[in-house]
Amino acid sequence: MFKKYGAFLTLLMVVFALTACNNKSAEDNQNTQSPEENTSTTKTVEGVFGDVTIPTNPQNMLVFNSNYAEYLLSIGVVPQKVLVVEEIEPDYRPKLFNENHVEMINTPQYEKNLEQILSLAPDLIVVQGNVMDSQQYEELSKIAPTLAVNASASLEEALPELGKIFEKEKEAEATLTAYQNKVAEAKQKLQQTLSDKTVMVLRVEPKQYRFMGANGNGPGSDVIYQQLGLQIPELLADAENWFNPLSVEVLPDIKADYIFIEKRVLENYSSDQLMAELESNPLWQSMEAVQNGMVFPLETKDFVVGQGPIGSALLIDYIVEKLVP
Repeated sequence: MFKKYGAFLTLLMVVFALTACNNKSAEDNQNTQSPEENTSTTKTVEGVFGDVTIPTNPQNMLVFNSNYAEYLLSIGVVPQKVLVVEEIEPDYRPKLFNENHVEMINTPQYEKNLEQILSLAPDLIVVQGNVMDSQQYEELSKIAPTLAVNASASLEEALPELGKIFEKEKEAEATLTAYQNKVAEAKQKLQQTLSDKTVMVLRVEPKQYRFMGANGNGPGSDVIYQQLGLQIPELLADAENWFNPLSVEVLPDIKADYIFIEKRVLENYSSDQLMAELESNPLWQSMEAVQNGMVFPLETKDFVVGQGPIGSALLIDYIVEKLVP
């Protein structure tokens, strides 16, 4: 869905290039050391499950979350491998990884094969800590030092934490500042145009409909409702979860001026039937946003998996493109 890079993305790629140059200089300095000095030193950092000793200069880092790999690249840290789910990776990310020589390891959605991970022989495993349980952590720690980063998937949490761990605080701050400037510019445009207009995000799943809440700290919700400050319809405002069940019977009561609709992508499942049922339903057709042609597609790979310095910026561009004439 997201094909175009705006001025911000050009700036961000400059940041990427500068951090890569800094990283290359650091690598050149490291190469003047003996092999033992270059690979065997360690440091202790804090993760979700306590202190963990990790290589100072990992030679075979495996990152579990592709958006975390994007975060690392943005601060000049190049992982050697990253786990990906091909069906839901945003379009730009494979190119980003290929350009930085990051090997992509395809893995099933919601599954991690310990034998596969063992065969990759990582010397460091990096995972998003707030979605990891202690049993998973213990299993991975038997394979290699495992850093369960004390952060969510959000850019505001993950970037500073990764910057601190890998001693790239300035680079993390530069990337975050560029993104925050992007948000501020887009928010101003949207506020000038939308005034009190409301925006709903509807998810069509294989067996149910759900809507995105404005209070849940999840991908997309943080950008749309918290950072950009868009208003959710009043009937949905009290929902506390990221996504919440929705009955089609209440659709006429939801006063949404704009609707972004996601036909959710799940491996081995299809949302086509429920999408077709929705589009033919008179209750859906009666909604003002539908009648006014103000319904826009939203892809799972773009706003969920695509969370990151590049992906979130592309989501913002898409929202502005659709909502600002």
